[in-house]
Amino acid sequence: MNLEYRVEWRLVDAGKAFLKWNPAQGRGGQANIHIESVGLVNKLFPVKDDYSTNLDERGCTISTLMIAEEGSRKRETQVTYDRTSKKVEYQEKDLVLNKTVKKEVEIPGCTFDVIGALVELRRLKLEPGAVLNVPVSDGKKFVNARVEVQAREKVKTPAGEFSTLRCEAFLFDGVLFARKARLHVWFTDDPAKIPVQIRIAMRFYIGTVTLQLLHTP
Repeated sequence: MNLEYRVEWRLVDAGKAFLKWNPAQGRGGQANIHIESVGLVNKLFPVKDDYSTNLDERGCTISTLMIAEEGSRKRETQVTYDRTSKKVEYQEKDLVLNKTVKKEVEIPGCTFDVIGALVELRRLKLEPGAVLNVPVSDGKKFVNARVEVQAREKVKTPAGEFSTLRCEAFLFDGVLFARKARLHVWFTDDPAKIPVQIRIAMRFYIGTVTLQLLHTP
């Protein structure tokens, strides 16, 4: 499955995002995400991020790799998940300053990165009013993230109008990430559960970032 999104920030066309999902046997597979800035945003603060995650046959995250070029910064971050030893190993290299940060976090077993959690939600039965707890780690911290299935909504994107289920994932405000923000994802209300819209609403002086599906897969 290949999905392309328009990235909007403060009502400005700020970039593009590409999500490629290659399923494997069982619930495993690999997801790759590429994000790049465009237009005025690219001139002010260029962004080029590549992220990949590998999931095992149970859908648990095995490893992630992120290469991020944001402004003058360039980093390579590798995270390895070991559900047998119940540990996550995190390593971030600053490719400009030539510095490395390492960390190890304990996990209960099967754990997801953020994208792996998104894939897991697509597998589950989602009904308004449901509250789910998903084990998530970014390699620096582990949480049982709360996800609320809040409502059925019609959502219009450049790809068309969709009947969706709006979910809110509570990962910000010091839960997994320190930044104050709210994260909503709109999945199509059908067996495919395609994420047609993703929105991160941050403090007013930062603004809201919205990803909208550009084409139907």
